[in-house]
Amino acid sequence: MFRFFKKRQDAFLRLIIQQAELTAKGTDLLKKYMDAPSAEVSAQLTSTEKEADEVRRILIDELNRTFITPIDREDIHALSRAIDDMLDYAYSTVTEMEVLKVRPTPHMVRIAGLLHDAAAEILLATQRLEHHPNVANDHAQRAKALENRVESVYREALAELFSGPEDVQHIVKMLKKREVYRHLSNSADRGDEAANVIADIVVKIT
Repeated sequence: MFRFFKKRQDAFLRLIIQQAELTAKGTDLLKKYMDAPSAEVSAQLTSTEKEADEVRRILIDELNRTFITPIDREDIHALSRAIDDMLDYAYSTVTEMEVLKVRPTPHMVRIAGLLHDAAAEILLATQRLEHHPNVANDHAQRAKALENRVESVYREALAELFSGPEDVQHIVKMLKKREVYRHLSNSADRGDEAANVIADIVVKIT
């Protein structure tokens, strides 16, 4: 029975870590796109997002087939969803930029870098969760601090963006950029949510 329980625990953690790895990879591609937009990087991000979706489908299937889970079922589901959403918004950021023909701004570049740093902290947190939960919590808190920095840059970006509309064409450009900033902010919010779930798990298992 213990071996079965340990096997299920390993399966769930392995899938969560795999999701976090793909999100870290995806945010790195987002960062590269912001530095130098290209169809190749966009395609790589699309592929990474689809791969992450498949990992999440497998995790949900494992949840549905498992009566007793090593971590609260709700926490596994919430953590998986938050990590997946973080990548989804990174992907939708690039998609919107391509559709709306928005070029990266210095604020977008800064936010993308912070998002990648936050995703890296979430990855470290998931990797440390089983054997070093307190260290996992440290990484989760660092991810939350990075989310706060994203929100600060986000507010700066909006203040600058709406500081002086000149004409209708300028307003249209402003609204397009506002949409991109919103996706970036949503990605950061999901990283913060993932960090909160990790902190809750640590409290329950220690």
